[in-house]
Amino acid sequence: MTISAPDHELDTLGLLCPEPVMMLHSKIRDIAEGEVLLVLATDPSTERDIPKFCKFLEHELLAQENKDDQYFYYIRKGVKG
Repeated sequence: MTISAPDHELDTLGLLCPEPVMMLHSKIRDIAEGEVLLVLATDPSTERDIPKFCKFLEHELLAQENKDDQYFYYIRKGVKG
Protein backbone atom coordinates (compact mmCIF):
# COMPACT_ATOMS: atom_id res chain seq x y z
CA MET A 1 0.00 0.00 0.00
CA THR A 2 1.51 3.35 -1.05
CA ILE A 3 -0.37 6.19 0.58
CA SER A 4 1.21 9.37 1.82
CA ALA A 5 0.96 10.21 5.51
CA PRO A 6 -2.64 10.88 6.54
CA ASP A 7 -3.69 14.33 7.66
CA HIS A 8 -5.59 12.92 10.65
CA GLU A 9 -5.81 9.68 12.63
CA LEU A 10 -8.72 8.12 14.52
CA ASP A 11 -7.92 5.37 17.03
CA THR A 12 -10.89 3.07 17.64
CA LEU A 13 -8.79 0.13 18.85
CA GLY A 14 -10.70 -2.05 21.32
CA LEU A 15 -14.10 -0.53 20.50
CA LEU A 16 -17.01 -2.57 19.14
CA CYS A 17 -19.83 -1.80 16.72
CA PRO A 18 -21.33 0.75 16.48
CA GLU A 19 -18.70 2.91 18.23
CA PRO A 20 -16.00 2.95 15.49
CA VAL A 21 -18.44 4.22 12.83
CA MET A 22 -20.04 6.69 15.24
CA MET A 23 -16.61 8.11 16.05
CA LEU A 24 -15.71 8.17 12.35
CA HIS A 25 -18.88 10.10 11.58
CA SER A 26 -18.03 12.68 14.23
CA LYS A 27 -14.34 12.96 13.27
CA ILE A 28 -14.89 13.33 9.53
CA ARG A 29 -17.07 16.38 10.17
CA ASP A 30 -14.06 18.09 11.76
CA ILE A 31 -11.67 17.70 8.84
CA ALA A 32 -11.48 19.59 5.56
CA GLU A 33 -12.70 18.26 2.23
CA GLY A 34 -9.93 16.33 0.47
CA GLU A 35 -7.96 15.57 3.64
CA VAL A 36 -7.08 11.96 4.45
CA LEU A 37 -8.09 10.24 7.68
CA LEU A 38 -6.51 7.02 8.91
CA VAL A 39 -8.87 4.91 11.02
CA LEU A 40 -7.36 2.21 13.25
CA ALA A 41 -9.74 -0.52 14.39
CA THR A 42 -9.87 -4.00 15.90
CA ASP A 43 -13.58 -4.73 15.34
CA PRO A 44 -13.99 -7.09 12.35
CA SER A 45 -17.39 -5.55 11.57
CA THR A 46 -15.56 -2.41 10.40
CA GLU A 47 -14.61 -4.37 7.26
CA ARG A 48 -18.28 -4.13 6.29
CA ASP A 49 -19.34 -0.94 8.04
CA ILE A 50 -16.62 1.51 7.03
CA PRO A 51 -16.79 0.84 3.26
CA LYS A 52 -20.60 1.20 3.43
CA PHE A 53 -20.23 4.44 5.41
CA CYS A 54 -17.84 5.82 2.78
CA LYS A 55 -20.06 4.83 -0.13
CA PHE A 56 -23.22 6.21 1.45
CA LEU A 57 -21.65 9.57 2.38
CA GLU A 58 -19.49 9.78 -0.76
CA HIS A 59 -16.09 9.67 0.90
CA GLU A 60 -13.26 7.90 -0.94
CA LEU A 61 -11.92 4.73 0.67
CA LEU A 62 -8.34 4.94 -0.60
CA ALA A 63 -7.10 1.74 1.04
CA GLN A 64 -8.17 -0.93 3.48
CA GLU A 65 -5.67 -3.26 5.14
CA ASN A 66 -5.80 -5.98 7.76
CA LYS A 67 -2.60 -6.73 9.63
CA ASP A 68 -2.62 -9.19 12.52
CA ASP A 69 -5.79 -8.30 14.45
CA GLN A 70 -5.88 -4.66 13.37
CA TYR A 71 -7.67 -2.92 10.51
CA PHE A 72 -6.44 0.22 8.77
CA TYR A 73 -8.66 2.44 6.62
CA TYR A 74 -7.46 5.44 4.63
CA ILE A 75 -10.39 7.71 3.82
CA ARG A 76 -10.40 10.93 1.79
CA LYS A 77 -13.21 13.24 2.85
CA GLY A 78 -15.66 13.89 0.05
CA VAL A 79 -17.59 17.01 -0.86
CA LYS A 80 -20.84 16.04 0.84
CA GLY A 81 -19.23 14.89 4.09
